[in-house]
Amino acid sequence: MTDHSAHISAKHLNFFYGATQALHDVSVDLKRSRVTAFIGPSGCGKSTFLRTLNRMNDIIDDTRVEGQVLVDGLDVYSGACNVIDLRRKIGMVFQKSNPFPKSIFDNIAYGSRIHGEKSRRVLEEVVERSLRRSGLWDEVKDRLDHNAMGLSGGQQQRLCIARALAVNPEVLLMDEPASALDPRSTARIEDLISELRGDYTIVIVTHNMQQAARVSDETAFFYEGKLIEVGVTKQIFTNPTEKQTEDYITGRFG
Repeated sequence: MTDHSAHISAKHLNFFYGATQALHDVSVDLKRSRVTAFIGPSGCGKSTFLRTLNRMNDIIDDTRVEGQVLVDGLDVYSGACNVIDLRRKIGMVFQKSNPFPKSIFDNIAYGSRIHGEKSRRVLEEVVERSLRRSGLWDEVKDRLDHNAMGLSGGQQQRLCIARALAVNPEVLLMDEPASALDPRSTARIEDLISELRGDYTIVIVTHNMQQAARVSDETAFFYEGKLIEVGVTKQIFTNPTEKQTEDYITGRFG
């Protein structure tokens, strides 16, 4: 029996860029081993909220957080939280693929080396396992020493997913991971999310409602920095409880 208890819980979360409030009193439970999609119009706070979950907003000057984000019960904004450990536990894949200008092998081995792994044999196992998980192994296994920048856009994005998986995270955050890709590469990423479902808690921001409907178990609708509604994806798309959600999904605005 898979545990679908809350893996991450936001409680009364407010977020500010300087004097501008970007998130308003967001409270939500993200379930363990499920795929949750964040949808909503551009600028509604979905990516900002995603980045609060592993403190990626910390790197932006003049930002402020109020409220709590609990991961396995620990408040990630408390003094007891080690940010390096947090980001190892909660991996992130960005909208634009960002491979390092190094070999394919070195891209995947990077995280393990940072955490002190020196054994070539162990690193080789990590690289193969991660590339297999991301569906890239058969395409690149004969050129692991080639520069990752030479891969296609879709391959680069799967490489970035493999790099995130290499450090054995529990959670994978994906910020519009397929928005810059062609339809075929997008389908590969969606297939990959489906394959990883159950083994990881996955949170995906997408502007593509069809994608959210295809890949997610739960969907959260954001509007103007507020979480309007969250629920089982099928229910959100067929029978939302909030009129704002219905208006967005039926294309009346957004």
